[in-house]
Amino acid sequence: MALAACVRLAMTIPNGQRWMFVAIGLGIPLSAWGALYPSNTWLQVGPVVIALPFAWRALARAPISDASAACIAAFVVLHLFAARWSYSFVPYDAWLPALTTERNHFDRLVHFAFGVLAMAPMGEAGVRYWGLSPRMAQAFAIAFVLAAGGLYEIFEWALTLALAPADAGAYNGEQGDRFDAQKDMALAGLGAVLAVPLVRRADWWKGTQR
Repeated sequence: MALAACVRLAMTIPNGQRWMFVAIGLGIPLSAWGALYPSNTWLQVGPVVIALPFAWRALARAPISDASAACIAAFVVLHLFAARWSYSFVPYDAWLPALTTERNHFDRLVHFAFGVLAMAPMGEAGVRYWGLSPRMAQAFAIAFVLAAGGLYEIFEWALTLALAPADAGAYNGEQGDRFDAQKDMALAGLGAVLAVPLVRRADWWKGTQR
């Protein structure tokens, strides 16, 4: 009976979104395999493992569009990719020497991507489930990005207090920049603001009201 209930729950999620879960599920062991800092990688990959069944159940009970789900999946896959090298050591400069800089900026790219990719799902949820107008939903989504960024930086700081110095430096990813947290939050906010016209142009809100 429990198996039948699980199957029924699974079938309530669109096929495309089920494949997104498969992609994330495959990305988890690939992110952990041969990780540069294994202890840090599990700190970053572990929450994804824990969140997957809750995300599945949430999508079954509160559906969102494939486009919004794809934004979430894209960010999680990007996060798993970056976690393989503890963010700050992604060797993109070896792959594209023209992008070589003194500081590794891949973590900044992920923060910016979070701002861009969070706008559609959070905005859709605001319109579809919380009764917000499209304009208010976009404002809410931007506020969510800024709040989530601030809370993450506080969590990151608190967590590094419990880690060994080498692991803390690798996990925190400041790379000698004492304003790293502020820049990360600013980039996330910038990504969210720049995504607003894209979301409007895509007519994301059409048909999302209850």
